Amino acid sequence: MQFVGAHILSVDQFDRSDIERIFAVADDLRPYATRSRVTRVLQGAILSNMFFEPSTRTRISFGSAFNLLGGEVRETTEVKASSLAKGESLHDTARVLSGYSDVIVMRHPEAGSVEEFAQASRVPVLNAGDGPNEHPSQALLDLYTIKQEMAGHGKGIDGLRIALIGDLRYGRAVHSLCKLLGHYDDIAYHLVSPPELEIPPGIADGLAAKRHRVLSFHELEAGIHNVDILYVTRTQEERFPNQDEADRYRGLFRLNQAVYTQHCEPNTVIMHPLPRDSRSAAQELDEDLDENPNLAIFRQTDNGVIVRMALFALVLDVAGGVHDHSQPVTWFTAKRTPGSA
Repeated sequence: MQFVGAHILSVDQFDRSDIERIFAVADDLRPYATRSRVTRVLQGAILSNMFFEPSTRTRISFGSAFNLLGGEVRETTEVKASSLAKGESLHDTARVLSGYSDVIVMRHPEAGSVEEFAQASRVPVLNAGDGPNEHPSQALLDLYTIKQEMAGHGKGIDGLRIALIGDLRYGRAVHSLCKLLGHYDDIAYHLVSPPELEIPPGIADGLAAKRHRVLSFHELEAGIHNVDILYVTRTQEERFPNQDEADRYRGLFRLNQAVYTQHCEPNTVIMHPLPRDSRSAAQELDEDLDENPNLAIFRQTDNGVIVRMALFALVLDVAGGVHDHSQPVTWFTAKRTPGSA
């Protein structure tokens, strides 16, 4: 795809070469994400971070990514804090905000809303999640993490065996990740969920049509054998018709160290898009896994900043000029490697 000036709305926009381009730029930007160097390549540029649904990691990492490239960030975090609460349309909001911004990141609870917004925007729009539909940047950072984790075991993404566990019906990160993985070869998908929360048929059928191996499981222990990656998700209770129905599935598929030791291969990587639900009745990913070296959830969050920096650099056409604006770090930070200044 042509990245410069483009909206990033769906993983359907990408082919394998696009994904590898994003990852190459992300690798190049790592010194800035880890505070080994500073760049001001986007000095003067403004990001409008428009989050009309709760978010911690996605919102802050997009803002941090833009700041690390030298840009400035303006935020709205609730519908009631915007003119949408007064009845303004997405079209009018997009026309106004795109006059104030150089790029916009948007999260909205309704599927298709970010695309509708982008149609009226005069600047690039990046989808930070539109209801149960998609979450492109989360899928990219997840795949980037898989690439790194597999490289540590002398493997690549081709031939990957992955178990996707939990709420696969409403989990937009799962939907987007499955589509991205579909561009690679010989992927084995273990889809582990209650029958009522199986992945939408269109996604599973699309993977099977590409001759990937797609197996469904309704028991956790059966589905986590012989895989490289465990990708665990929480119950997306905000997507259910009511809380009582959501509560039926909380804590149903619970991974802890004992289950991991008994049923997984020794180097199986554990991932989760976060937040994980750590309430005692839920705890889909137990805290007794925190000392497991194969727990990659915080490496995932770090990678979120790097991948989102890459998206901004590509869309705003500065990927080739980042190092021209490079400077030493002048403050103390534990993230710097010794002698990096």
